[in-house]
Amino acid sequence: MSFKIEVKDEFSKARAGVLKTDHGEIQTPIFMPVGTVGSVKAVEQRELENDVKAQIILGNTYHLYLRPGMEIMQKAGGLHRFINWNKPILTDSGGYQVYSLSKRRKITEEGVIFYSHIDGSKHYFTPESIMNIERKIGADIMMAFDECPPYPSDYKYAKESMELTHRWLKRCIAEFNSKGDLYGYKQILAPIVQGSTFKDLRKASAEFVANQNMELNAIGGLSVGEPHDMMYEMTDLVCDILPFDKPRYLMGVGTPVNILESIALGVDMFDCVMPTRNARHGLLYTWKGIINIKNAKWKDDFNAIDEDLDCHTSNVHSRAYLHHLFRTKELLGLQIASIHNLTFYLNLVKNARKYIISGDFNVWKDKQVNVLNERL
Repeated sequence: MSFKIEVKDEFSKARAGVLKTDHGEIQTPIFMPVGTVGSVKAVEQRELENDVKAQIILGNTYHLYLRPGMEIMQKAGGLHRFINWNKPILTDSGGYQVYSLSKRRKITEEGVIFYSHIDGSKHYFTPESIMNIERKIGADIMMAFDECPPYPSDYKYAKESMELTHRWLKRCIAEFNSKGDLYGYKQILAPIVQGSTFKDLRKASAEFVANQNMELNAIGGLSVGEPHDMMYEMTDLVCDILPFDKPRYLMGVGTPVNILESIALGVDMFDCVMPTRNARHGLLYTWKGIINIKNAKWKDDFNAIDEDLDCHTSNVHSRAYLHHLFRTKELLGLQIASIHNLTFYLNLVKNARKYIISGDFNVWKDKQVNVLNERL
């Protein structure tokens, strides 16, 4: 795996780069659709590649571990073959899912005991077991096992959580380095910066992560309820510490405006369930603002969903038709809306890259953030 920064923006910390993996190149900045259980909800892989033009997708370690399980995953030859996706895949570590199971898990020094949300069965994650699970899934980029503290957290809890994450990271690295790649292509391990919203903790965690000298670094524990200005402040601080010449991944972020502002702070990679989750509720992102397609005002609007978006699905179907599909609870509506939102997100980062390269990213970004949150 290699990463090359092609252009650094003169008026912000934004950069345009290329991340090379054994499953193909990724042009950054990039947004990664979330394929929780080996499926980006309501979107088939052919549409992901041809319409959405996704360059990399995510798999979820916690969910794939429970279903279909690692025996099936290995028999299939890994997640790429199981879902017929030949481009890069990143897997999270399950840390966020453990965080969200606050009433169904117990965190110890050794790892996490938790109870399945499916059948209540008892399971145990450790840094070592997570490395082996992610190896069997076969992701190009494997995330280290971490604890994601809630917001708000008191200082004592946030500090102890961060230090536990650091100790777990050392164990992840040792286990990762002790075994080779399982399916004949290169996998890398990416550590995660934690520290909640405390500047000194974020600084300490970013320095610790940077010192591990891994090929890609992530920023976790944000977009969990804190104000956006606080998220930007923590991101800015961390990006100034993490190595300039390695990709930076801001986990679980976010709205189109969040993404643009974070690109300006030096972030290269993003993921979020927001585009597909909101699509299933009829909320569409467009270059002119946000549409709630369920509203009656769209019932006789025969214009394209977003004529400014480079998307076949969005150009050939009208707002009136999509409104009708949602009103009648037709499943096709969820598919069209999901493809539209994902394509918008990929167009967003594609345009950000274009303006970084042309030298006027900041002017374009400031114009867009004034429009993209508007309700139409």
